[in-house]
Amino acid sequence: MVEELVTTGVALAAAGAVYVMAAARVVKQYERGVVLRLGRLASAVREPGFTMIIPGIDRMRKVNMQIVTMPVPAQEGITHDNVTVRVDAVVYFKVVDAADAVIQVEDYRFAVSQVAQTSLRSIIGKSDLDDLLSNREKLNQGLEVMIDSPALGWGVQIDRVEIKDVSLPETMKRSMARQAEAARDRRARVINADAELQASKKLAEAAQQMSDQPAALQLRLLQTVVAVAAEKNSTLVLPFPVELLRFLERSGLQAQAQTEAYERARDGNGGRGPEPGDARPEELRRERMTREDVPREAVGREEIPLDAAEGDLPGIELPGVEVPGVEIPEVEVPGAERAPRDDTSK
Repeated sequence: MVEELVTTGVALAAAGAVYVMAAARVVKQYERGVVLRLGRLASAVREPGFTMIIPGIDRMRKVNMQIVTMPVPAQEGITHDNVTVRVDAVVYFKVVDAADAVIQVEDYRFAVSQVAQTSLRSIIGKSDLDDLLSNREKLNQGLEVMIDSPALGWGVQIDRVEIKDVSLPETMKRSMARQAEAARDRRARVINADAELQASKKLAEAAQQMSDQPAALQLRLLQTVVAVAAEKNSTLVLPFPVELLRFLERSGLQAQAQTEAYERARDGNGGRGPEPGDARPEELRRERMTREDVPREAVGREEIPLDAAEGDLPGIELPGVEVPGVEIPEVEVPGAERAPRDDTSK
């Protein structure tokens, strides 16, 4: 009898253990348990922790309440400005009502994916290419609203939607590349022109400063020569400043003026040059000479003017010196008549 009781107790204990093992469930922190009892939804959703169900009668389905990251396959469409593009996106959503996610929709993940694809195609058709490339924040908000509207009845909340990539045709890429290159070229030219304007102002100031100090130009020229020679070129191009040519021109004019002044002073014309139409300076000087202007030494050197005759020179005697064995030649006065010589030796 005792053995039968012991055997029965052991059997009941084993059956109870099997029942507990079959009825025991553990719901994790990020999950919720939806229990269907005989095919009907139980009133309460099982919270995280240990819970029990009736084996064979209750059926519990666990729903993940974490945020799900679901990529949206790339969708090809035509934009509002007739450009064929290929756009893909990513959707972040989570389940806020576990019972609706199980009861209202068969597979809420698949449903959200399909809604996201159709909404993305609709956004592509309503937007321009520039909006897809530069104004994505506004498109993301519109896409989120379009997906979230039907998902609310499924117990799903759309957290955010992001357009991930926009693929363009090769022809459109080349056109955009040319446009970007032209825009950058324009900016480069504007910057270069601005730099030239600023440089011209600085050069004007430098030229003003160098004009006050001519030596600065020579120093700048030497600096240029040193800079060019540092390149070790076979040909050295030396710039010749115009100011240096002007300096040489002024030096030549000063030298010519000094030469003319010296010649006028040497001619004895009182510092005045010969008047136009006058005779040569030497002939003019000889014509203006008088008898008193003729020095006595001029007679010995035979430098008597051409217009001076023998009778016109009073007080000038040609002494006759007789030296034995030496015959003194006659002194010929240019322009004067030859006077007869007294022959005293006879």
